[in-house]
Amino acid sequence: METQIFMNPAGGRMMRSLQDNDVYIQLKLVPEESPAFNGADLLIAADCTAYAYADFGKDFIKDKTLIITCPKLNDDNAMEKLTNILKNNDIHSVNVIRMSVPCCQRLEKTVEQAVATSQK
Repeated sequence: METQIFMNPAGGRMMRSLQDNDVYIQLKLVPEESPAFNGADLLIAADCTAYAYADFGKDFIKDKTLIITCPKLNDDNAMEKLTNILKNNDIHSVNVIRMSVPCCQRLEKTVEQAVATSQK
Protein backbone atom coordinates (compact mmCIF):
# COMPACT_ATOMS: atom_id res chain seq x y z
CA MET A 1 0.00 0.00 0.00
CA GLU A 2 1.44 3.34 -1.03
CA THR A 3 0.96 6.11 1.52
CA GLN A 4 1.65 9.79 1.88
CA ILE A 5 2.26 11.79 5.03
CA PHE A 6 0.04 14.65 6.13
CA MET A 7 -0.25 16.70 9.28
CA ASN A 8 -3.43 16.45 11.31
CA PRO A 9 -4.89 19.57 13.02
CA ALA A 10 -3.09 18.70 16.27
CA GLY A 11 0.27 18.71 14.47
CA GLY A 12 0.77 14.93 14.33
CA ARG A 13 2.02 12.98 11.32
CA MET A 14 -0.54 10.63 9.79
CA MET A 15 -0.71 8.28 6.82
CA ARG A 16 -3.13 8.57 3.95
CA SER A 17 -3.52 5.88 1.30
CA LEU A 18 -2.79 7.12 -2.21
CA GLN A 19 -5.19 4.50 -3.61
CA ASP A 20 -8.36 5.32 -1.68
CA ASN A 21 -7.45 8.46 0.34
CA ASP A 22 -8.27 6.66 3.61
CA VAL A 23 -6.43 7.68 6.77
CA TYR A 24 -4.68 4.98 8.77
CA ILE A 25 -4.05 5.18 12.51
CA GLN A 26 -5.52 1.85 13.70
CA LEU A 27 -2.77 -0.75 14.22
CA LYS A 28 -4.68 -3.35 12.20
CA LEU A 29 -4.79 -0.97 9.21
CA VAL A 30 -1.40 0.77 9.16
CA PRO A 31 1.13 -0.68 6.73
CA GLU A 32 4.24 -2.32 8.14
CA GLU A 33 6.39 -0.05 5.97
CA SER A 34 5.65 3.60 5.27
CA PRO A 35 7.55 6.85 4.72
CA ALA A 36 5.48 8.21 7.63
CA PHE A 37 7.49 5.99 9.97
CA ASN A 38 10.95 7.10 8.80
CA GLY A 39 12.54 9.19 11.53
CA ALA A 40 9.24 9.09 13.40
CA ASP A 41 8.58 9.58 17.05
CA LEU A 42 5.93 6.89 17.32
CA LEU A 43 3.02 7.32 19.72
CA ILE A 44 1.12 4.12 20.42
CA ALA A 45 -2.08 4.86 22.30
CA ALA A 46 -4.92 2.78 23.64
CA ASP A 47 -8.10 3.62 21.72
CA CYS A 48 -9.89 4.94 24.79
CA THR A 49 -7.18 7.37 25.93
CA ALA A 50 -8.23 10.17 23.59
CA TYR A 51 -11.78 9.98 24.95
CA ALA A 52 -10.74 9.83 28.58
CA TYR A 53 -8.21 12.68 28.38
CA ALA A 54 -9.76 15.84 26.93
CA ASP A 55 -6.46 17.45 25.87
CA PHE A 56 -4.99 14.29 24.34
CA GLY A 57 -4.41 15.92 20.95
CA LYS A 58 -2.94 19.12 22.35
CA ASP A 59 -0.73 17.40 24.93
CA PHE A 60 0.52 14.29 23.13
CA ILE A 61 0.13 14.22 19.34
CA LYS A 62 2.26 17.16 18.17
CA ASP A 63 5.18 15.95 16.02
CA LYS A 64 4.30 12.28 16.64
CA THR A 65 3.17 9.53 14.29
CA LEU A 66 0.09 8.04 15.91
CA ILE A 67 -1.00 4.41 16.05
CA ILE A 68 -4.02 3.43 18.12
CA THR A 69 -5.13 0.00 19.26
CA CYS A 70 -7.13 -1.70 21.96
CA PRO A 71 -5.16 -4.37 23.79
CA LYS A 72 -8.36 -6.04 24.94
CA LEU A 73 -10.16 -6.14 21.59
CA ASN A 74 -7.41 -6.07 18.93
CA ASP A 75 -4.54 -8.08 20.37
CA ASP A 76 -4.43 -11.03 17.95
CA ASN A 77 -1.14 -10.16 16.21
CA ALA A 78 -0.24 -6.77 17.71
CA MET A 79 3.23 -7.79 18.88
CA GLU A 80 4.17 -9.23 15.49
CA LYS A 81 2.86 -6.19 13.61
CA LEU A 82 4.61 -3.73 15.92
CA THR A 83 7.83 -5.74 15.68
CA ASN A 84 7.66 -5.57 11.88
CA ILE A 85 6.96 -1.83 11.93
CA LEU A 86 10.00 -1.30 14.16
CA LYS A 87 12.23 -3.60 12.07
CA ASN A 88 11.17 -2.24 8.68
CA ASN A 89 11.36 1.49 9.40
CA ASP A 90 13.71 4.04 10.91
CA ILE A 91 11.73 4.75 14.09
CA HIS A 92 13.34 7.44 16.26
CA SER A 93 11.39 6.81 19.47
CA VAL A 94 8.37 4.93 20.83
CA ASN A 95 5.98 6.25 23.48
CA VAL A 96 2.92 4.49 24.89
CA ILE A 97 -0.19 6.09 26.33
CA ARG A 98 -2.60 3.81 28.10
CA MET A 99 -5.29 3.86 30.73
CA SER A 100 -4.51 2.72 34.26
CA VAL A 101 -6.85 -0.25 33.99
CA PRO A 102 -5.84 -3.93 33.90
CA CYS A 103 -6.63 -4.49 30.21
CA CYS A 104 -4.26 -1.69 29.16
CA GLN A 105 -1.26 -3.25 30.92
CA ARG A 106 -1.09 -5.64 27.98
CA LEU A 107 -0.42 -2.75 25.57
CA GLU A 108 2.67 -1.64 27.46
CA LYS A 109 3.99 -5.22 27.64
CA THR A 110 3.26 -5.79 23.93
CA VAL A 111 5.24 -2.69 22.94
CA GLU A 112 8.11 -3.64 25.24
CA GLN A 113 8.24 -7.12 23.66
CA ALA A 114 8.10 -5.67 20.13
CA VAL A 115 11.00 -3.32 20.86
CA ALA A 116 13.06 -6.16 22.33
CA THR A 117 12.24 -8.55 19.47
CA SER A 118 13.02 -5.93 16.82
CA GLN A 119 16.41 -5.33 18.48
CA LYS A 120 16.02 -1.57 18.23
